[in-house]
Amino acid sequence: MKIIVPIKQVPETSNVKMDPETGTVIRAGIETVVNPLDLFALESALRLKEQYGGTVTVLSMGPPQAVKALKEAVSMGCDDAILVSDRKFGGSDTWATSYTLAQSIKKIGTFDLIIAGERATDGDTGQVGPGIASWLDLPVATYVAKIQAVVDGKITLERLVEDGYQILDVTLPCLLTVVKEIASPRLPTLRGKIRARQMDIPVFSTENLELEPTALGLKGSPTKVVKIDTPKVTRGGTVVRALDDEAVTSAVDQLMSFLSQKGVL
Repeated sequence: MKIIVPIKQVPETSNVKMDPETGTVIRAGIETVVNPLDLFALESALRLKEQYGGTVTVLSMGPPQAVKALKEAVSMGCDDAILVSDRKFGGSDTWATSYTLAQSIKKIGTFDLIIAGERATDGDTGQVGPGIASWLDLPVATYVAKIQAVVDGKITLERLVEDGYQILDVTLPCLLTVVKEIASPRLPTLRGKIRARQMDIPVFSTENLELEPTALGLKGSPTKVVKIDTPKVTRGGTVVRALDDEAVTSAVDQLMSFLSQKGVL
């Protein structure tokens, strides 16, 4: 079984900053990590590899420093890694990103399964995985919580829905997006770290991919962020300290009065 896992390098949550002119995340000069939700996709792929054999190829679209994320995936047990990087890809929205990744997957060649994280913690859209499936004309199952079996060219899985779980048989090749419930990500191994350090990771760019120039980067992105606002907490609130019996009685009276004013009582 040949499995492909697209991952993303994202800023640490506390360090996210936006460019007010382009509406895109500023990635230069900040600490980054592998998108936490992509780790569940990596673990799912590695478990399938251990159970059914095959290989796991990880790829990431981003600046040159995204190699760090790829090498972390290799240190966990992935077999191959590919960086998709070019200045012309800068500012891509989910449409342009999924298009570029889909073309990169076409260049990789045949595969049985693509497993992606549910969403990225910076954009939080959940659109890139299904977008890749659309460009590649693949069946897709989102919010996968469990993979039961792979038999006779089909994968049986449990999909998380609002009122429980939906059991599906999906024909391979296909794309899955997985949720946290599917597995606990493993830690990198020493042997894996040594192998990752020695690995020479190839780069896919506009020079070796078949891409439509008008579909790339900020100019090829149909969605635009036109305004960015920082939310402000406007709630005041009243703190009541009930340190003795008399204060408790007063606190209850204040609460009852407040609920009456709001029409609750």
